[in-house]
Amino acid sequence: QVQLVESGGGLVQAGGSLRLSCAASGRTFNKSPMGWFRQAPGEEREFVGAISWSLNITTYADSVKGRYTISRDNAKNTVYLQMNSLKPEDTAVYVCAAKAPYSSIWSGEYDAWGQGTQVTVSS
Repeated sequence: QVQLVESGGGLVQAGGSLRLSCAASGRTFNKSPMGWFRQAPGEEREFVGAISWSLNITTYADSVKGRYTISRDNAKNTVYLQMNSLKPEDTAVYVCAAKAPYSSIWSGEYDAWGQGTQVTVSS
């Protein structure tokens, strides 16, 4: 069992930046691929990006590529989402998720989810 707690959300003007954090506990974090998702009101949950447990390989949705960066600090059991050049359409609840240890970044299900943190981008 793993527990995930996001932080760092808030209100920012368009063009600004935010860094979200996701602190993990309860399972071998440093062997788990981690992902970020977002959900805007009335919309389906959308994949934002993910980072592998080894070699820190990352993948991103086209909508955020070049603006968002995912990183992880295994010593702190934390994964980060750096968001730059924010747009009003980035407004959503951002949620981090974890896969089982030793899973592939490219396949398989996420089996643990945080509660999310609100990001609001004003125009």
